[in-house]
Amino acid sequence: MEVRKRRKPMAEINVVPYIDVMLVLLVIFMITAPLITAGVKVDLPNAEGEPLPATAETPLIATVDAKGRYYLSVGSEHSDPMPLAELVTLVRAHKKVTPAADVFVNGDEGVPYGKVVRLFVALKQAGVNKVNLMVAPEETR
Repeated sequence: MEVRKRRKPMAEINVVPYIDVMLVLLVIFMITAPLITAGVKVDLPNAEGEPLPATAETPLIATVDAKGRYYLSVGSEHSDPMPLAELVTLVRAHKKVTPAADVFVNGDEGVPYGKVVRLFVALKQAGVNKVNLMVAPEETR
């Protein structure tokens, strides 16, 4: 008489389908990530000049769009529209952490001049002593 051994049921989870789903999601994100444009659409005024050298500090970019709304970008992080008082508070806090960070003003060429002047005054109130203007090179237009 032959005695059969009882097999214990296998209690392992098959992870291969999960890996397949993860790889499909990775491919989708890799394809769609370059298509997403971050930032604010601004038509910069044309001017001749040389590009600034890259610095180790992450620059602050204060933007005024064509509708007169204010934005603040730190490196590649972009913000939603904000009041000028909030922009001043954020710039002041960032300058306390990294006082050597450059500050750039990115103003749409169609925005009223007064909006850009208010931004300059606000940056001065935030303790910024040097402000750089961003312009588009002549040949890009």
